[in-house]
Amino acid sequence: MGSMKRYLRFVRPYRFQIFITFIIGVIKFAIPLFTPVLIKIVIDDIIGAKDLSNDEKTKELLLWLGGTAILFFVIRPPVEYYRQYIAQKVSNTILFDIRQKLYAHIQKLGLKYYSNNRVGDIISRTINDVEQTKEFVMTGLMNVWIDLCTILIAIGIMLKLDVKLTLVSLIAFPFYAISVRYFFRRLRMLTRERSKALAGVQSYLHERVQGMSIIKSFTLEKHEQKIFGETNGEFLDKAINQTRWNAKTFAVVNTITGIAPLIVVGYAGYQVIHGHLSVGTMAAFVAYIDSLYNPLRRLVNSSTTLTQSVASMDRMFELFDEKYDIEDAKDAKPLQHVKGKIDFENVTFNYGENGRDVLKNINLHVSPGQTVALVGMSGGGKSTIISLIPRFYDVIKGAVKIDDVDVRHSTVESIRSQVGIVLQDNILFSDSVKSNILMGNPNATDEEIIEAAKAANAHDFIMSLPEGYDTKVGERGVKLSGGQKQRVAIARVFLKNPPILILDEATSALDLESEALIQESLDHLAHNRTTIIVAHRLSTITHADQIFVIDHGELKEQGTHDSLMSQNGIYHNLFQVQKLD
Repeated sequence: MGSMKRYLRFVRPYRFQIFITFIIGVIKFAIPLFTPVLIKIVIDDIIGAKDLSNDEKTKELLLWLGGTAILFFVIRPPVEYYRQYIAQKVSNTILFDIRQKLYAHIQKLGLKYYSNNRVGDIISRTINDVEQTKEFVMTGLMNVWIDLCTILIAIGIMLKLDVKLTLVSLIAFPFYAISVRYFFRRLRMLTRERSKALAGVQSYLHERVQGMSIIKSFTLEKHEQKIFGETNGEFLDKAINQTRWNAKTFAVVNTITGIAPLIVVGYAGYQVIHGHLSVGTMAAFVAYIDSLYNPLRRLVNSSTTLTQSVASMDRMFELFDEKYDIEDAKDAKPLQHVKGKIDFENVTFNYGENGRDVLKNINLHVSPGQTVALVGMSGGGKSTIISLIPRFYDVIKGAVKIDDVDVRHSTVESIRSQVGIVLQDNILFSDSVKSNILMGNPNATDEEIIEAAKAANAHDFIMSLPEGYDTKVGERGVKLSGGQKQRVAIARVFLKNPPILILDEATSALDLESEALIQESLDHLAHNRTTIIVAHRLSTITHADQIFVIDHGELKEQGTHDSLMSQNGIYHNLFQVQKLD
């Protein structure tokens, strides 16, 4: 019930359109309710009229049929059109609003959430589950109420014709209500399990398609087929369980609704035989049984659909309820006119998974415009340190400050707008080269884009591509080489022009020619801005103003290249090993 109430918040702005759709729908379904009345009139008042000649009967018949034809062929088509059009437009607009809000929400979720949850599951909730909730609007807020009104109108007409026969017609209603209540409680749980299993299949496929090169290179096709069979089989089991219960529901409910016409025909036939009921009234009632129980059968379908829809709502709102790791404080202010001074004061941090501190009492100072390097063995905490500067995570103890302001007292957006990051494996989106560079500044002109690309030594190779700057790079930039991807990523940061630059092993995975080109552009990029370099290849950071040696989450050494070499400590040993290599 909670999920439905929350969903109605998205529906509320469109309640007038939904009401209009409801009224049009009632008219649309009420029109066929005239047919049984017409049958009664034709049988009792025209065919059975002893005081009318055959010509008069024919004239009356044609008049009634003509009027009915206008109702069905002139009035009903536009009614049907507008009912479908408005209903679909409203429901799709509501889904648009939900996805807009959900996408805004998942962009605010911290990196910790994405490291603990599969991408495929998030996509499944945003696409499949949101789409499934459309039936709540179409069915729960429109069709169910239209069917209920149709039933009430039919009952009203039937009461007008014969009260006793109407009561006999309704004899199956209580059994119908009890069976629906019994079956659909469990159906919601089974539908939820099915949706979860489907998300599992989608997550598995998403990961494997992304890593298809690994599967092929290790000839894992048969192994992966077996594992996918298990994942797909789990979904099949859940789907069959849900289908089995659904089939039981329909079997019981349709049996109950199928008994009613037999009772009506038997009772009405008895009444006609004994002269208590006209043949026309009996024929009308038999016709009304369909008008009465067909909506009831549709309500069974609606109940199934609504159960699936509510189960999807639950999963959708589970994602909405995920808490943000990083939020602006109430008194947070924008960080402006940044000079680039960075301080870590007694910083301790852990990811909360096992409580083990990844950083322990880190103290370091970077002056504005300095180039500093973080070095050390893999897993020592270097990447964690740079993740704390743009507040991808928040410290457990101590403080990270930019220009003497604790980053937790500044707005997240303003901090990240002042920081440019170049990673070892930069992500490019499957759009054009131009669009990927524009992410540094979406409002940049074409001239500024080209200038940024030239500064990153990227312009020449971009112009050699089939469509130049409009060339699509493929998913994650698959159509470009590693060095080309890196230069596009650097151009993106040139366009952003931030006062603080972070280079996380930006050249470690490149060949010597690409590294030389990129190192030149990085040196240009680092000019006159605070630059923090995470380096694996120590020969690339000997020029740094300061070098910080991080080992097992602690700051063990700091100084220039020459001073650290003279200490004969960790840095000296690392440098000598790499020199030998």
